[in-house]
Amino acid sequence: MVGSHPDKAGRRGRAPSQRQLRVGEEVRHVLAGVFQRGELHDPELDGVSITVSEVSVSPDLRNATVFVMPLGGAHADDVLAGLKRAAPFLRTMLAKQMTLRTVPRMRFLIDTAFETASRINQMFQDPVVRADLEKDDDGEEGGNGA
Repeated sequence: MVGSHPDKAGRRGRAPSQRQLRVGEEVRHVLAGVFQRGELHDPELDGVSITVSEVSVSPDLRNATVFVMPLGGAHADDVLAGLKRAAPFLRTMLAKQMTLRTVPRMRFLIDTAFETASRINQMFQDPVVRADLEKDDDGEEGGNGA
C-alpha cells in the first residue's frame, strides 16, 4: 500500500525517497511484530488485533505516521489513545531492533483506505451505476463521439 495516502508525497509534492520507503517498511515490520507478540500492556490494547498497513516517514526520518486498523475497525478511538500512550515504549522497541541515528517519533492514524475501497466497490455494484457502465462498454452512450 505504499503511496496510497495523500500525505505520502511529502512536502512540495515530492515522492518519498528509497530510504524513506525502506525505513518506513522496517518500522512497519517491527511494530507489526510487537503487536503480534502482544508486548503492549495497555487496557485499551489488550486482546486487540492491530494491522499496521503503512508507515510514512518524513524526509529527515525524524517523524513517522503509522496507519493502523484494529480488527474489524472496532473501538478505533480507544486503540488510537492506547497507541499514543504506548508510543514511548514502541519507540524504545524500534531503537533496540533498528539501526538508526534517530528513532522517529510516531503519530498513529486510522487507515481509511480499506473503507474507501469498500465504498467504491459498493458503488460499482449499484444497479444504476452498473447499467451506466454497461452502456459505456457497449458504445451506446458516453462514447468518444466517433
